[in-house]
Amino acid sequence: MVDKVLYGSCLCGGITYEISGPLISPLNCHCIMCRKAHGAAFRTRASLKSEHFRFIQGEELLTYFESSPGEKRSFCKVCGSVIITRFDKSPKYLGFALGTLDTDPDVTIEQHVYTDYKAPWFEITDNLPQSKELPLKVSKSGDNK
Repeated sequence: MVDKVLYGSCLCGGITYEISGPLISPLNCHCIMCRKAHGAAFRTRASLKSEHFRFIQGEELLTYFESSPGEKRSFCKVCGSVIITRFDKSPKYLGFALGTLDTDPDVTIEQHVYTDYKAPWFEITDNLPQSKELPLKVSKSGDNK
């Protein structure tokens, strides 16, 4: 649980934000969409309640891409940094890219998901649980089901 306000920004600094609540289910996602969006072997992400996220500046620099029906990923129009993901089916929650944080969130990654889609050149070497899909106990919106 976050007991302090977290701050973050995009690469160019045009977008800044704050988080005033806990990050939910931090994980590494190996799906193809996350790999392509981040240009990396996986995306380290968490969920959070929408009410706990606030843009400080630069919200007008965001643009959205619907990567799958009802799932809209945002990124900075200037530098391309991915910030949040909105879910039409769960508007009370956001997906969040931990890599844009400027302050330490003091969380531990809980698992790897969509491991059947991991980059063939990347080997998972830690002992975290691995799942071929997104487990029912952790949904994209952060709801535990």
